[in-house]
Amino acid sequence: MTSMSIGPKKWQRIILAGLFSVYLVLLSAVILFKLPFYSPQLSDGIRVINLDPLAALDYADKGVAILEIFFNVLFFVPLGIYITILRRHWSFFQKVLPIFLLSLTFETLQYIFAWGRSDIVDVIANTLGGIIGIGLALLLFGIFKRRANAVALWLTFALTVIVVVRFAQLFYLSHVVMAR
Repeated sequence: MTSMSIGPKKWQRIILAGLFSVYLVLLSAVILFKLPFYSPQLSDGIRVINLDPLAALDYADKGVAILEIFFNVLFFVPLGIYITILRRHWSFFQKVLPIFLLSLTFETLQYIFAWGRSDIVDVIANTLGGIIGIGLALLLFGIFKRRANAVALWLTFALTVIVVVRFAQLFYLSHVVMAR
């Protein structure tokens, strides 16, 4: 690569990979272990799988169902951004496939270990969030052109710091303050 190339510099890729790792750890903690709010009552040991994508419409409290779908979408937006930044040469399908497979893996693990409810709506919402992230990253590259990698690095750094601080705050409140 020449100094005028569009690809991220080696140090930028290392930082992005580190931030991506932090994001994946937090995503796993939230989805699989229900952190920062885990309590024994969240896992009753019952395995439930929902394969009906319209089942969310049957919830007694539709507001809670919509909020859960919204957060599932939101949690996976960064995954689409990270994949697009780290693998710009991949086709759209190659970027969506790992998002779908990670979501499917999370839902499968939840079913196997009875850590929550496995739901096709979650897989759809998570994949949609990743697709939105891909779109946002492509928009970022379109707007900032050659400076996009530097902008993406600072943006992902700032977002990751904000998420880590908020996660730590919620974990503290949930496990220290509420435990008293």
